[in-house]
Amino acid sequence: MDDSKNWYESRTVWGAALALAASLAGLFGVEIVGLSSEEAVTALTAAASAIGAAVAIFGRFDARSRIR
Repeated sequence: MDDSKNWYESRTVWGAALALAASLAGLFGVEIVGLSSEEAVTALTAAASAIGAAVAIFGRFDARSRIR
């Protein structure tokens, strides 16, 4: 891992950002237009968090360069 790349080119950073955004949306009770069910919003928020975390983990293991 001798090369480097900008932080915004990192899948790890984007995955972590997605997980953080989904968690914050759930924390602040953000509603998605067209969904009135609280359970649906909770499920979508949890799914986005899980997908973000998976992207972050996969991105870190698949990384070929450092970020700057």
